[in-house]
Amino acid sequence: MSLAKSMPATTNGQTSNLLAVLFAPIATDLSAVSQLLRKELRHDDAFIDELAQHSFRIGGKRLRPALLLLSGQAVGELNDAHRVLAAVVEMIHTATLVHDDVLDEADIRRHKATVNARWDNQTSVLLGDYLFTHAFYLASTLETTFGCRTIGRATNVVCEGELKQTAASGDFELSLDTYFDIISAKTAELCACCCLLGGHYAGSSERLGKALESYGRHLGIAFQIADDLLDLEGDEQITGKSLGTDLSNQKMTLPLIHLRDQLNHQQRLTLRGLIESTDRESRAELLRWLDDSDAMQHARDVAETHVAQAVQQLDGLRPSPAKTTLEQIAQFVIRRDC
Repeated sequence: MSLAKSMPATTNGQTSNLLAVLFAPIATDLSAVSQLLRKELRHDDAFIDELAQHSFRIGGKRLRPALLLLSGQAVGELNDAHRVLAAVVEMIHTATLVHDDVLDEADIRRHKATVNARWDNQTSVLLGDYLFTHAFYLASTLETTFGCRTIGRATNVVCEGELKQTAASGDFELSLDTYFDIISAKTAELCACCCLLGGHYAGSSERLGKALESYGRHLGIAFQIADDLLDLEGDEQITGKSLGTDLSNQKMTLPLIHLRDQLNHQQRLTLRGLIESTDRESRAELLRWLDDSDAMQHARDVAETHVAQAVQQLDGLRPSPAKTTLEQIAQFVIRRDC
């Protein structure tokens, strides 16, 4: 049985090891991307250098660079453009994390203090801006403008998604369609962009490029639903980041929307009161409501559906270790615990 069909839920100690296994087909190129990031984030000014290096340490799992590299390898040969763009998308993703931590008032990420917690919000905003601008400078060094234009368009969509989410904060009546519009923009768009770029710079056809882009979009949606579930039921000691921020900011995520839509008028009023309350007892009661309903399982089922749709998009790829890994990553994103 393949790992893509049988991957279990991970524990904290297993996650990094599993990622090392998953990323084995691109290990050399991913190492080169990390070296490029370290080089680009070095600065003669001690304060800027400390901030930039801290951002490197609290960055993500390198999932987006891996998606770009794997998509390229699944189509053809990797080249310098892939490695440069992989570093670019990781800088952009890290910039969004730095800014998100300010919006969420988060204190911990990857078991380390967030930039806003260690320094302040002003420093965080400026560091995020620095990472964004440096990323676009690096993208502009390529011989063609396709990468820079594609990333610029995707980054605009990501920011639009964040703005829509900010506007929707506290909206108890948030529709399911609006929720998916938000997560498709703020999370899935960059994943889709990575897969499109990987295929393009390896010489993919337009049809295959669109399939890879669609794979990344469905994967990103599943990833965000899993993140929403972790925010409700995860363990901060395992995830290594601040949890409960969605509830603190009264964000209606998929489990809450599904629960709300099953309730009568009086129950909806009670649920709204629990969501709007900040005391520990109300939070515990809300979690009991979720546990007693099918809301959490429903969200998992929806994530699974998007995983299946993602994997289906890979049918046009020839068999290869990179294709297998893309299938396995789709399973990983909804079974991770951090």
